[in-house]
Amino acid sequence: MEHKGRSIRPFIGARDFALSRSFYRDLGFQESTLTSAMSYFNSDGLGFYLQDADVKDWIDNTMVFMEVEDVTRFWNELVALDLPSKYEDVRLTPIRTYDWGRECFVHDPSGILWHFGEFFK
Repeated sequence: MEHKGRSIRPFIGARDFALSRSFYRDLGFQESTLTSAMSYFNSDGLGFYLQDADVKDWIDNTMVFMEVEDVTRFWNELVALDLPSKYEDVRLTPIRTYDWGRECFVHDPSGILWHFGEFFK
């Protein structure tokens, strides 16, 4: 089977939809409102759907990995945003190095875990 895909767009939930929308805009994603209960967020052609859906088991088990060009630059810009002071439940975890590459972590206001990483070349 030959895939000629153009994107993969996961769906993620939100405990507080308005708060999560604000968080992702502050994180640098561009929002397109689709309905009163769903928005599409994108950055340079990569994106995801955010839903006004507070489903605990789903949210608590959601992780998203986004490859970035330079994780050190990304981390420095992320820290400068000071998101944990604006969003109570947001947590940042500094860069860790693994045998495959490096990544940092962000827990969004709902607790969804984002991995922002860079693969070794």
